Amino acid sequence: MRAVDMFAQDLTNTDIANRLGVARQTVSRWKQIWLKHGLGALDQDKRGPKPRIGDQEWQGILGLLTLGAVANGYDTDLWTLERIADLIERKTGTTHCISRIWQLLKQSGWSCKKPERRAKERKEEAIALWKSETWPNIKKGRKIAVPF
Repeated sequence: MRAVDMFAQDLTNTDIANRLGVARQTVSRWKQIWLKHGLGALDQDKRGPKPRIGDQEWQGILGLLTLGAVANGYDTDLWTLERIADLIERKTGTTHCISRIWQLLKQSGWSCKKPERRAKERKEEAIALWKSETWPNIKKGRKIAVPF
């Protein structure tokens, strides 16, 4: 509907696309529908194919994801897109490409997280002791005999 207001301002499709954050071709399609069939036809404009997974099923998948990967039968508690695709296929019987799964996760407010580089089991005291006592001896290197 905002695009229709911009059509009336005589803006180019590129300008409208940039302002609305959509592709120029999408704006062109909207304009054609608006010119041929009027404003009401834009309400009926549906994008893309019917989703393979319903909202209720997706909410169930998100619930399983929050339980963690180990609770869903994986060896480690690290979720990957491949694992999520496998989980969706096991629970719903539908397959999805990795990029679609990533889109669904982003739409649901999920983000990519990298594992921490330091182990939780790290012993800071032992590391400090090694740095202060062992490392200086290693760093000195071997002594070379100097001839008389």
